[in-house]
Amino acid sequence: MTAHRTFAVREILAATDFSAQSSQAFEAALSLADHFGARIHVFHVAADASEQEIAKAKLEEAVTAEQIEGVEVVRSVSVGQAAAEIMKYAQREKIDLIVLGTHGRSGFARVFKGSVAEAVVRTAPCQVLTIGPKVPANEKAAVPVHAVAEIPETHCLVCARSSPKTICDSCKAYIQGEAIERKRREEQAGHRGLPI
Repeated sequence: MTAHRTFAVREILAATDFSAQSSQAFEAALSLADHFGARIHVFHVAADASEQEIAKAKLEEAVTAEQIEGVEVVRSVSVGQAAAEIMKYAQREKIDLIVLGTHGRSGFARVFKGSVAEAVVRTAPCQVLTIGPKVPANEKAAVPVHAVAEIPETHCLVCARSSPKTICDSCKAYIQGEAIERKRREEQAGHRGLPI
């Protein structure tokens, strides 16, 4: 019987376009980085060189010292096509997990604008966690005043169930299990010389 090896998440890439979905994805990535003791890379892709300096300043503003206390953070801005630049960065920095928000486009909007998240999921060299637009971060439902005590404080950003943590223990375990399974498949393919 082969002993299972544990898969450590050491490097997490939080891709951002400064949207609300990206903020939720960053919160999830930050929670995972804190849980695993990982370093978090906050990465933005600017459309052209003229936007690069503006994006660097926005990245400094977006990620405050209070948010990241106790977590090592690397901020980086690149210029180019978003999905391709995210892939390059992930490979270069040996990223273990990419976390990014999705806008939830469908139909013509998805065809014309494309989906960065979909392209990243299809081509990523590592695990990818996408946070959809329908996942409430800290929103509270409109309820009668007498029922306020029943409203959960927060929701898991992955499964949307009520949870005192940003990512519930079940989802953390699932993400870690997926990473371990991928590592096992990579090791098996490496021993056989086969592609994954």
